[in-house]
Amino acid sequence: VQLQASGGGLVQAGGSLRLSCTASGRDFGSHSVGWFRQAPGLEREFVGAISRSGGSTYYADSVKGRVTISRDDALNSVYLQMNSLKPEDTAVYCCAAAPNIWMTKNVAEYEYWGQGTLVTVSS
Repeated sequence: VQLQASGGGLVQAGGSLRLSCTASGRDFGSHSVGWFRQAPGLEREFVGAISRSGGSTYYADSVKGRVTISRDDALNSVYLQMNSLKPEDTAVYCCAAAPNIWMTKNVAEYEYWGQGTLVTVSS
């Protein structure tokens, strides 16, 4: 499975962005997908994840209530809708896929990683 994140850009505080994670390869539906971000000088941070079925999601406390993850397996895509963006949300966002795992926030369980997309939130 190969992943590519897109949709980043420059947005003012309080604005919204929708990031997309598009996969190529087989059996994408059997993978749970997570979103992570890394700001300059900081460690990679878990943002949220969606289960293989798409029926369950889990979010980090730092973004809970402001982001929604969804998936469309027919399009081999997962989305991260971000609202009420804050300057501290500025980071490179990437998606990752964990095969045959229902849902996880454990970095070590993600086998496939995509290149990230930069989100910059101005104050």
